[in-house]
Amino acid sequence: MASRLYDPDGTRYGIPTFPWRMAPEEYATRRQLRARGLRPGGQDVAAQVLWYSRRYWRKGTNPIRVAYLYRLDGAKPVRPMTPAKWAALAKANAAQQVCPECRRDAGYRIATSLGMCTTCAYPEDQRAA
Repeated sequence: MASRLYDPDGTRYGIPTFPWRMAPEEYATRRQLRARGLRPGGQDVAAQVLWYSRRYWRKGTNPIRVAYLYRLDGAKPVRPMTPAKWAALAKANAAQQVCPECRRDAGYRIATSLGMCTTCAYPEDQRAA
């Protein structure tokens, strides 16, 4: 089955296609680029990796998964964080710690499933303690 997914010249799928763990070294996924301190840098997808996933092997779903690959020689370095970006990130993280009910800083990131701090979400537990 994996031989159906091998198309190095791109005649079947339009771009070079490789089975899982068979892509040449000159290609990398976004995560692999990031681990090397690189980014795609505006280049188009150069190739893809296809594989069969048992997790998605259900009736009516496509069991073939895809990961897009970019050329390493066209990748650029990751842009450094500026002081303004650091400040914006700190502000966003701080905003996720303020309870919308009591408006107090919870001291931790408030779960979106609760939508409020645990003190407001479970007041009966606070009275028992």
